[in-house]
Amino acid sequence: HPRLFSEFTRGLDGSEKERILARYYHPHRTAVEQAVRAAMPGSRPVVHIGVHTFTPVLNGRRRTADIGVLHDPHRAIETGVACALADRLRAAAPGLVVKRNYPYRGWTDGLTTTLRRVFPASRYAGIEIEVNQGMLRNPARWRALRRLIATAVRAASSA
Repeated sequence: HPRLFSEFTRGLDGSEKERILARYYHPHRTAVEQAVRAAMPGSRPVVHIGVHTFTPVLNGRRRTADIGVLHDPHRAIETGVACALADRLRAAAPGLVVKRNYPYRGWTDGLTTTLRRVFPASRYAGIEIEVNQGMLRNPARWRALRRLIATAVRAASSA
């Protein structure tokens, strides 16, 4: 993907980029795909949750969410899990601004998008939780938010 490397790594030479891909990118993607594949024989769909952070301001524009829940709205199981997750987060912490498919669209390039091409919608749900980096500044608040997210993920995934 043309934006695979960030502004900080884009200028590296080809061998350094290959070293980064070999050490971090490919092992992570391979491990996640293997874990999803290993869970497939079960009777329930596999729910894969990825957690990332996003910068509060991008290109001079303030982003207006604390948490984003990304999913592909054309995949029914994903939409159900994403809606349940967002609802649980909002109910548990009414002061949080939780948006679906924000600050990115959940069906654009990423690991979940790649895995959607490998696994059928009836068996795989790829959800990405995006946390505003501003939420990480207070360590106690960040610990509480991680617990809240974990609890909401468990509840939404089993619903």
